[in-house]
Amino acid sequence: MQRKGGFDLFLNWLTCIAVVSALIKTCMGGELYESKSFFSFIRSVDPQNELGIQWNHLSQNPCLHKPNGVKCNLQATSILEIRLENLNLSGVIDADALCKLRKLQVLSLSRNLIHGTIPSSISYCTRLRYLNLSSNSLSGRVPHTLTKLKYLKSLDISNNHFTNIGPYIGKEFDHSNKYLKKPVSLQSDGHLNTRRKDEQAAGASKDSSEDNSIDLLVVLIPLYLGFGFLFVFLYYMRKRADKIAKEKEAQKVLKETPLKLSPINAIQEVKQEDRNQALVFFVEDHQSFKLDDLLEASADLQSQGICSSLYKVILKNNATYAVKRLKKLQVSFEEFSQTMTRIGNLKHRNILPLVGYNCTNEEKLLFYKYQNNGSLLNLLKGYIEGKREFPWRLRLTIASGLARGLAFIYQNPNDADEIIPHGNLKLSNILLGDSMEPLISEYGISRLLDPKKNSLFSNGYTAPEKSLSEKGDVFSFGVILLELLTGKTVEKTGVDLPKWVKSMVREEWTGEVFDKEVTETALQWAFPLLNIALKCASYSPLDRPTTSEVLETIDEALSAHDDRSVSSMSSWESGHPDCCILHTVIPETWDTPGSNC
Repeated sequence: MQRKGGFDLFLNWLTCIAVVSALIKTCMGGELYESKSFFSFIRSVDPQNELGIQWNHLSQNPCLHKPNGVKCNLQATSILEIRLENLNLSGVIDADALCKLRKLQVLSLSRNLIHGTIPSSISYCTRLRYLNLSSNSLSGRVPHTLTKLKYLKSLDISNNHFTNIGPYIGKEFDHSNKYLKKPVSLQSDGHLNTRRKDEQAAGASKDSSEDNSIDLLVVLIPLYLGFGFLFVFLYYMRKRADKIAKEKEAQKVLKETPLKLSPINAIQEVKQEDRNQALVFFVEDHQSFKLDDLLEASADLQSQGICSSLYKVILKNNATYAVKRLKKLQVSFEEFSQTMTRIGNLKHRNILPLVGYNCTNEEKLLFYKYQNNGSLLNLLKGYIEGKREFPWRLRLTIASGLARGLAFIYQNPNDADEIIPHGNLKLSNILLGDSMEPLISEYGISRLLDPKKNSLFSNGYTAPEKSLSEKGDVFSFGVILLELLTGKTVEKTGVDLPKWVKSMVREEWTGEVFDKEVTETALQWAFPLLNIALKCASYSPLDRPTTSEVLETIDEALSAHDDRSVSSMSSWESGHPDCCILHTVIPETWDTPGSNC
């Protein structure tokens, strides 16, 4: 079977080679088409073969043989210039064949014996920039279709035998600079002469180089894509063949050494699995549901991280839940259940309540009520993009709610071991309730993760010590408060916000750190909050306030705002003499850690 898989892989490889070969043939197939058109034009304009063309080589690419007067692009696939001057050519102009040279930019046939007329189909040579047919035996009328050559920069058809040229050319060309980009002079003999300038030649050369680059891309891109597809296909086919071989080897081993379980062990396994499969709820019975209800519900993936996924689940009774799926947690069933019980029994209006959970050996599921107003990150992002309003009063209320929720977590515990720090505070983990009140989500999950993995820490929000503690959560809160004041998002931009604000304050540009909404409506209340935010984001945990101190300061600012009283602000400042002396909260040595979520 493995040999057969290798043969199939070989056949697939041959198929890919055929596909790439077809791509190459398609990309290069235009050479033969241009060769026939070029030689057809030469046969018409040079019936006496003054150029000495070997007509038995018509199928060969003229760009490869480089005949005199012919210039091609870098890939030798398209003719750009034909300059056959003073060569005693005595034929006629076959514009139909000529204009099949789709990239032709220059045609100069001056000082020859070419007769006949200028065909009206010359207008199909849409890339022409320079046309010189002077000093020949051309006659008849100059075709009106010349005006359609919108890229034409230089035209010389003087010293020919055109009829009725004066009034016609004067009307179409001399009074309109749309088609000719230089002065046009009408000579006394009624012949048109357009002077070619050096800068126009330079412009044509530049355009020619651009076309050459485009031609190169047109050829190379399909080739690179083809070979890229080939290598990717072969890589996955190789992996698939290895996987099939390993599966067959495993099946062979299982057949030779069947697994044996005693009846007692089998029963114990079933009982343990049944015990772990149970759904545990922290709500009233009428708000709970069964595992079958969950399995039959529609689920929409909202986000996915390293160790978790978030789904929006709608049950048959239209109840909507957010289901957090945790993977690869190195915790026992007892430890997980104990932690979830503590979190589920913690009730506060600014902490997203845990509805219930489900625990198996493979994964853990957490159930929350779905919040339709989204996250604080979505609100701030929408405000930055001009799609949503984010007034100062709402920012202040959100900051107060967050501080209140954090203070509740750490307030007067009977046992310090019962405290469960958050450890992952950031804008996307702050949800907005029906009344736009902040709800702290993801609470308690960080305790279940491996603290040795730096990838689990949120970039820009994590304290330098990277520990699950009250002071660590205070640091994260300080960063969030800075985001509310500055209108900048750490989670999306990765900016070190405390470091940026610190540099602005030291340069005495403090007023420039605030968002426009804050500057215009609440500057006097913003300075105290900026002060407390910088204290929260101090490098040393000893310099950071406690959650209760943070709440007290923000509540005072909220009261001062609601009173709209200068005396209220004055009393606040007198009670906090360093509220606006921001330099006092910035140590000389300050840096914030980088981390990645």
